[in-house]
Amino acid sequence: MAAEIPLAAGTIAAATGGRLVAGDSDHYVTGFSIDSRTLVTGDLFFAIVAARDGHEFVGSASRRRAAGVVVDRPVVMPDESDSFVIEVADTTRALQDLARYVRRESGAKVVAITGSAGKTTTKDVIAELLSGAHRVVKNKGNLNNHLGLPLSLLELRHGADVAVMELGMNHAGEIRVLVDVAMPEVRVWTNVGEAHIGHFGSADGIADAKAEILENADARTLLVANADDERVMARIGAFPGRQVRFGLSERADVRAVDVEDLGLDGTKCRLITPAGERDLRVPLLGRGHLLNVLAGTAVALDLDVTLDHIVDTAARLQPSSRRGATLRLPKGVTVIDDSYNSSPSALKLSLEVLSRTWAARRVAVVGEMLELGDLSLSLHQDCGRVAADSRLSRLITIGGPSALALGEAAVEAGLSAGAVSHFETSAAAAAAIAGLVASGDVVLVKGSRGTRTDVVVEQLMTVFG
Repeated sequence: MAAEIPLAAGTIAAATGGRLVAGDSDHYVTGFSIDSRTLVTGDLFFAIVAARDGHEFVGSASRRRAAGVVVDRPVVMPDESDSFVIEVADTTRALQDLARYVRRESGAKVVAITGSAGKTTTKDVIAELLSGAHRVVKNKGNLNNHLGLPLSLLELRHGADVAVMELGMNHAGEIRVLVDVAMPEVRVWTNVGEAHIGHFGSADGIADAKAEILENADARTLLVANADDERVMARIGAFPGRQVRFGLSERADVRAVDVEDLGLDGTKCRLITPAGERDLRVPLLGRGHLLNVLAGTAVALDLDVTLDHIVDTAARLQPSSRRGATLRLPKGVTVIDDSYNSSPSALKLSLEVLSRTWAARRVAVVGEMLELGDLSLSLHQDCGRVAADSRLSRLITIGGPSALALGEAAVEAGLSAGAVSHFETSAAAAAAIAGLVASGDVVLVKGSRGTRTDVVVEQLMTVFG
């Protein structure tokens, strides 16, 4: 097991290119914070300049017994303060530099994951598959951006030997920054979809931004890539390192064949890998999650996890929170809680799962998908046509004109007009949900985070729980 990495003020100043202007160089920190409200005694507070200027809260951080503060300008500390002060050129860059230092000193391997859908599930699957053979850390929640990733990597100071990190983005150049901080030996590219397409204008623009995961690699770097995604495949030809491809097609190195959809019980298949073949059962819903497990299998095999352990662990996987969890409520309603986020490609996969379930009625509660820009209306209409083909008894849409257009497109494609309801907000849909859902129904709830479809899930749990 790797040793702990102690971090004192002097070490932190050196790692961040900063200058210790107050306090003792031997003053150690026990944690890190960019939010004075959640800071605990012993944390190092970084005064990040974002929507709010963190320098306004340096005094508050010190009064909450911060071990030290990192600032990019002179600050006045409270008279009673015993926090050390480090001045740097840029506090965000300092946080990233310190994470890079800890990542390097730890000697750990880093697995970095990007993709339009399935990043968090793939991260959780990989961490679970590796946990029997390695001490693993992973991003908590959605700490996957230019601030969350370094905060996550700082956990390597406790001696883990593998870090599994998802890399989030909604603009070009962001993945490049995260790769520069994480320096991953293993890169996983799950897919290219339409998430955040409003910032890029096209799926090809998204793919080009995701392709930043390939940068600064060498011959020893492993790329795990989706063999079934043409946009991924079109961009990995010049990758200088090793490649392992996963998917359902014959060009995949880690492949699922004879796939059987089990509805709410997941999928099963024959798993083919360079290490051998096994029967595989995955309790996570749908083929999208099966692909996530195939990606995780490729990573785990490269990190010396046995195929038998992978298959046994995969059979016990649980969905990430609000990402396809099946809730069987006492009063006979089954909820597929996929309310964490949404995109057109992810919604289509969820509707496919719903269509394969055995139920008296299938109900889809679909929240508007955000950040789709000028393509929003057409992408929602496309999803409406898929919804019409999904054997639905009822479709409930939530949001603005794009969500309304989804329902209208479903009707035009053959779904009964009487089966479609629209609400402007999730709160309004939740207030009416008891009259739209009945015992025996299977209810899919999915929408962008900003649409707050989780409110509908909570109401369903209250009414039918």
